[in-house]
Amino acid sequence: MQVGINYVARGLGRMRYFANDSSRDTVVLDPRPMEIRAARDIGTTLDGEGFILVPHRSAVSDFADAAEVQHVHPEEIVDLVRRVSGADEVVVTGTGVLRFAERSTLSGALDNSKPARFAHVDVSDATAGQFAERSQPADAPAPRRVAHYNIWRAISPAPQDVPLALCDARSVADADLLPADAMFDQDGEIVWSFEGLVVAHSSAHRWHWFPDLSRDEAIVFKTYDSDPDRAHSVPHVAFDDSQCPVDAVPRASIEMRAIAYWF
Repeated sequence: MQVGINYVARGLGRMRYFANDSSRDTVVLDPRPMEIRAARDIGTTLDGEGFILVPHRSAVSDFADAAEVQHVHPEEIVDLVRRVSGADEVVVTGTGVLRFAERSTLSGALDNSKPARFAHVDVSDATAGQFAERSQPADAPAPRRVAHYNIWRAISPAPQDVPLALCDARSVADADLLPADAMFDQDGEIVWSFEGLVVAHSSAHRWHWFPDLSRDEAIVFKTYDSDPDRAHSVPHVAFDDSQCPVDAVPRASIEMRAIAYWF
């Protein structure tokens, strides 16, 4: 089917986007209609397209309970990423990020809780290197390979009104990825920032999505890989599913981030 993908305009200089106060964003959108393919049955791989859907039952009973998530979920994510990647070590970074479709009263009410409405990659190569060095296990040797993963789970029932679109990493050129500043703000103050990437349009891009997700499934996708012979990073963005019933429960999701190391 065809959906609207919010790209970012080329040639307008370095842009900034804010976790909470989006009125301060300098991102200039370049929306384009793009074909998107349902990906449940096409057998994607982490080293090819850069993303997979896996069955994954979590012991977390309430993903809205930050304390329970922090107590239970990181080790589940470590086990999952180690299993699907074959890495020697996996480190979960940060806490779970809850996001809610705009029809939800929680969208924007919690920290960094709005869906991402322009195509992006979470980290630039430079940021990925800094984060990997900072999180590397103590006394470990220099890694021969490092990869960053986002683990995305819908925690609202199917169908999702604002699903996640994922772009085949093999269809993305370096020139499509524009460095930008990700700003994390609270109460009007910038707490910290790093370099991310926003994505400019190309007709070569191949977009996919996973419809009707359950909470016992997880999308694992790559945001950086130091191995040049494997999928490098997956642009992604929230989009509106026009075929979703208007009375569907607004999408809620949780993201976990992990760094994998091979020694």
